[in-house]
Amino acid sequence: QVQLVESGGGLVQPGGSLRLSCAASGSSFSITAMGWYRQAPGKERELVATITSGRTTNYADSVKGRFTIAIDNAKNTVYLQMNSLKPEDTAVFYCNTRIRKDFSGGIQYKDFWGKGTLVTVSS
Repeated sequence: QVQLVESGGGLVQPGGSLRLSCAASGSSFSITAMGWYRQAPGKERELVATITSGRTTNYADSVKGRFTIAIDNAKNTVYLQMNSLKPEDTAVFYCNTRIRKDFSGGIQYKDFWGKGTLVTVSS
């Protein structure tokens, strides 16, 4: 139902900045929240930041004060501004969206994932 395309990843030096974007498209849907997750080599996928359509945010402790998440509801796009990047931020970053489906019996939610974009922080 939903396709997610991430962009903005690449190679950056420690202390530098990158801005990730993720656009959602597909058949009719209603986005309730979007977020970014990352997976470093040899590590499990972890939450980085999430934001609801009402712009309520949540950040991992490791990125608080350095990363900022934003959402453009009209464009179905989420952004992640990453500043003061560290080598330990190196990972594949995955975009996630949670959509809402209304039906006669109630409401259901479903998650969709992008293919990921690689962020490498190295001097």
